[in-house]
Amino acid sequence: MNILVCIKQVPGTSKVEVDPVTGVLKRDGVDSKMNPYDLYALETALKIKEQTESNIKVITMGPPQAKEVIKEAFAMGADEGVLISDRRFAGADVLATSYTLSQGVRQAGDFHIIVCGKQTTDGDTAQVGPEMAEYLNIPHIANVRNILEINEREITVEMDMGETIEVAHIKYPCLITVEKDIFQPRLPSYKKKKATRDREIKMISLDDFHDRDEKIYGLNGSPTQVERIFPPDSNIEREFWKDSSEDIVKKLHMKLKGLKFI
Repeated sequence: MNILVCIKQVPGTSKVEVDPVTGVLKRDGVDSKMNPYDLYALETALKIKEQTESNIKVITMGPPQAKEVIKEAFAMGADEGVLISDRRFAGADVLATSYTLSQGVRQAGDFHIIVCGKQTTDGDTAQVGPEMAEYLNIPHIANVRNILEINEREITVEMDMGETIEVAHIKYPCLITVEKDIFQPRLPSYKKKKATRDREIKMISLDDFHDRDEKIYGLNGSPTQVERIFPPDSNIEREFWKDSSEDIVKKLHMKLKGLKFI
């Protein structure tokens, strides 16, 4: 079985500057890490590999330094890595990103299952996985919280639907997005890190795609425009009150009223 896991390099800090013109994050020179939700996706693939004879390939889209998250995936047990990298992909919104990834997946080889994390910490849209599946014209299931059964034709999963838990069967090839804590991600292995430090990472650019129309990639191909984006304000203001319960309730009421919460 061939498993493809989508991973992403995201800022390792919340203190990231925003380009005032394009509204996109300035990632250069910022400490980065693998998207935490993608760790659950990779662990899901590794659990499937423990039950079946599988090959795990990770794929990511980003600048050349995004190779680091692929190397981290190698240290956790991934077999192959693909980096989609081209300056013409910069500034892509969710739709353009999904299309770019779908084109990269077509170049990455055959697969049975694509596993994605629920969302990324730098976007939080939770849309890329399902949109990729639509572009690839394959069935997909989101909110997967457990893998119940795997056979040669299909995978059976549990979905967290908020108020209910549903069971679904999905035939290959397919895409699933997994919830946080579906499995506890393992730590990277130092031995595997040493053994895979020279492992080849396949590079893919726009020139390798079947569809090379530059107008549909990156900022040019993004139909949504960011009106305003800003880092969250850091508010550490606090008050301590020592009084009787009755007086504290009165103070709290007046405070909330003054802030126009009530």
